[in-house]
Amino acid sequence: MPVGIITGASKGLGRALAEALAARGWDLVLDARGAGVLKETAEAVAGHGRRVMALPGDVTDGGHRADLVAAARELGGVDLVVNNASALGAEPLVRLDELPLAGLRRALEVNVVAALGLVQEALPLLRESAAGAVVTVSSDAGAEAYETWGGYGASKAALDQLAAVLGVEEPGLRVWAVDPGDMATDLYAAAVPDDGDPRPAPVSVVPAFLRLLDERPASGRYGAPALVEGR
Repeated sequence: MPVGIITGASKGLGRALAEALAARGWDLVLDARGAGVLKETAEAVAGHGRRVMALPGDVTDGGHRADLVAAARELGGVDLVVNNASALGAEPLVRLDELPLAGLRRALEVNVVAALGLVQEALPLLRESAAGAVVTVSSDAGAEAYETWGGYGASKAALDQLAAVLGVEEPGLRVWAVDPGDMATDLYAAAVPDDGDPRPAPVSVVPAFLRLLDERPASGRYGAPALVEGR
């Protein structure tokens, strides 16, 4: 059975992806910082009859990243890495003239450095897979200039560039940066707590990720809403 690693998997998009992949027969290694919520998620995902290993920890910790890959190796290898864990840099978001530099460093460390570190750790096993793939969860804030989203957007722009170059350097893999679009997540609520407008649930964009895995288009950047609509 295929094996995937998903970071930031206890809630939101990470959990929705884990549920969908397990339902399709994937064995999974799940990461999140909150041990209690991650345990509950892993138990629910395992209800699909698959092997699920939950490893709480911080993706910026190299030892934790090594443990995630080691757990996947125990399950049979690594066919997919989903870099979904994210940090905003400030909660709520603020303009660049107020952005704490420590917060920016944290966003870059989580969203960029740790994402590459996990891929580096998993690359030997990904290369052995018949259908190895890396998914980095992007954002339109990495491509557009939105007030207060500068620090987070800069980290996602950097992540997009890493994904683009990795796709060129690893032609045997598929490397997809996926912009999921607006979603109702804890991350967005923390970013803009005063925004009460309704947003789609993360599960609504999961078909986009499944389509990528099914059709295996060229490495590149994709928008989930367009994939869901069949474009």
